Amino acid sequence: MKYLRDQHGLQQFGLRLRHLRTAKGFTQESLAAAAEIEFSQIGRIERGVINTSLSTVFVLARTLQIDVRELFDFSSTT
Repeated sequence: MKYLRDQHGLQQFGLRLRHLRTAKGFTQESLAAAAEIEFSQIGRIERGVINTSLSTVFVLARTLQIDVRELFDFSSTT
């Protein structure tokens, strides 16, 4: 089976995360601390470098106090 990687989708997700994070007043460091994940992982997700797990997506949504669907609303990303 071929490994699937949608680079455009990963970049869109990262931009959306960055937008929501800053709108909620989090720095990368503060979001990482609140979500109990590595600080560097936030930057890698936002840059579209890593294909993060669904578990991490759920944790980020809970930490940002948003519905997980908001992270996938790419129409709102500028």
